[in-house]
Amino acid sequence: MSLALDLPRNGQVRGACPHDCPDTCALVTTVVDGVATRVQGNAGHAQTGGVLCTKVSRYVERSYHAERVLQPLRRVGPKGAGRFEPVGWDEALDDIAARLSAIAARAPEAIVPYSYAGTMGLVQGESIAARFFHTLGASLLDRTICASAGAEGLTQTLGGKVGMKVEFFAEARLILVWGGNAIASSLHFWRYAQEAKRRGARLVCIDPRRTETADKCHEHIALRPGTDAALALALMHELIVHDWLDHDYLRDHTLGWEQLRERALQWPPARAAEVCGVPVEQIERLARDYGACRASLDGAGPAAIRLNYGMQRTRGGGNAVRAVASLPALIGAWRHRAGGMLLSSSGQFPVQRAALQRPDLLAGRRPRTVNMSTIGDALLHPGDAGFGPRIEAVVVYNSNPVAVAPESAKVVRGFAREDLFTVVLEQFQTDTADHADYVLPATTQLEHWDIHSAYGHTDVLLNRPAIAPLGQARPNTAIFRALAARMGLTDPCLQDDDEALSRQAFGDAVDFGALLRDGFATLALPDAPFAQGNFPSPSGRCEFFSARLVAQGLDGLPDHLPNHEAIGSSADYPLAMISPPARNFLNSSFVNVTSLRAIEGEQLLEIHPVDAAARGIVDGATVRVFNGRGSYRCRAEVSTRAREGVVNGLGIWWRKLGLDGRNVNELTSQRLTDLGRAPTFYDCLVEVEADSPAAAK
Repeated sequence: MSLALDLPRNGQVRGACPHDCPDTCALVTTVVDGVATRVQGNAGHAQTGGVLCTKVSRYVERSYHAERVLQPLRRVGPKGAGRFEPVGWDEALDDIAARLSAIAARAPEAIVPYSYAGTMGLVQGESIAARFFHTLGASLLDRTICASAGAEGLTQTLGGKVGMKVEFFAEARLILVWGGNAIASSLHFWRYAQEAKRRGARLVCIDPRRTETADKCHEHIALRPGTDAALALALMHELIVHDWLDHDYLRDHTLGWEQLRERALQWPPARAAEVCGVPVEQIERLARDYGACRASLDGAGPAAIRLNYGMQRTRGGGNAVRAVASLPALIGAWRHRAGGMLLSSSGQFPVQRAALQRPDLLAGRRPRTVNMSTIGDALLHPGDAGFGPRIEAVVVYNSNPVAVAPESAKVVRGFAREDLFTVVLEQFQTDTADHADYVLPATTQLEHWDIHSAYGHTDVLLNRPAIAPLGQARPNTAIFRALAARMGLTDPCLQDDDEALSRQAFGDAVDFGALLRDGFATLALPDAPFAQGNFPSPSGRCEFFSARLVAQGLDGLPDHLPNHEAIGSSADYPLAMISPPARNFLNSSFVNVTSLRAIEGEQLLEIHPVDAAARGIVDGATVRVFNGRGSYRCRAEVSTRAREGVVNGLGIWWRKLGLDGRNVNELTSQRLTDLGRAPTFYDCLVEVEADSPAAAK
């Protein structure tokens, strides 16, 4: 019997939050007469503890939103105008299948899938969709837009996306919250940090912006964007010169210590202070506190680092993660279950990706790979010259590239091509949907089956549908199954149902019966996985020196790499800009939820009082933010949340909700990081001026 038929008319249904957040909360949806009335955190799930963030607690509002796309739509106006007419599913699917079939017969790589983490689910993400595109021989997508620089940095150092268990942060005595606003982006980690604080732990926030998290920590180190590796190397310098080291751990469980030691000694705190723009005393104090936690002493107790992805969105982001990920081994922090670091735990999940995605369906073909972070350039490329055929069709699901991809003026021009066939699977008429030839209505998390890993804890979660799909909405999987059938693709795996896919995701590695019963299952992992080394690296050690990087012609050791657009390198654009998410949005999700947008108000640029005064900008004024790539207008908030010389363009708003139909990504570039081929959103120089009628034109 298909699980899809198991829908209650009344009661509570266990599920999982689908959004791009490390917490991956367990949900309980209350259903009355077939209608979802409330979404709550599952109190039985230890990591969720019955608590949800402001965004997801409004999930019912999102699912029943008056602007949900609930029937297939066909474009009738120019691309970008958002003018559509209703069309039946059969007519839409027949036309899409015919057009994709014609392209696939001629040049399958001219078809490009574009997707990311609109849902983190393994089923509604890359299961039937991946099988479909592999069968066609379509271009592959390099999914780099959020985390690949950090992932590569972790992999080259620790061997994979692994770390300490999040719950043991509650037992740490020193916690570094590095490159993330935990109160907004990792609420349940913050609960453990607060517990540690009540027990006497010291909390230090390292971030260019004075976030809400920084407000609640004992100290805030407001370094310049892209200088995290310099700070980490200076901490190593102090650990070395003061002998705050665990020599036994370094000897037994690391690789390349002597080489790293030589490099770190080139970074005294005074040098790092100049690069980072912070007082030298802050660096020395942090090193002293961190060194006091070395495992070979019965001293301060474990030190733990909660790293997040903000710090890897600059040119040297991968190296910065390598440097920070090296720190715990210097003091033997991994010996403690409450010591070490966590950026992502996703590598600890035994996901059967080959079974889900079936790369064998490529049948020996090796299609080109298109980097999603440079989609603007890719869509405008005429083809050939090493690129391959010009892109003729894009199928977008679980993403909104017109709003979220960098250098969006180029992205808009690419999606506006009249000769580009674009299909968008969506819940709302986003900026990207406005450029589609067809918009196909997709279900929300309350309406379909899925299964989830996490990157902030180590529990698998199952999502049951709480309600029937609204209107004519269909799960992503159902849409790709229907397209495959219409295109004559006959491999039986293209028709696997969502129950089968959910079971295939982990195979026998996870008790599916427990998932059905409880909604979650905890992976059996050691409390202190690297107390005796055993890293998942080629050597089994924490690799300060990576021979794999050397083989690629890269530096084998972590180092500080200045930004592509370093402060002081341009007289025309003297301010650095970072673009962290607004607290009540998640990338471009939730921007259209009325209650959340009401809290945020409008697009906002935080600017330091000194920088504002120099430009005649007053609090609340409309300003123009610009560089050589473009401009956008927004409201200025004169605030010390921004450090001097850095402005914070809070995102990511839908473009069409902006004052001039643009958002912060009009200014970001398509330059990539040192490792992981990732975007450099926070490596961006701008200027800001008071708005004028002429500037608005």
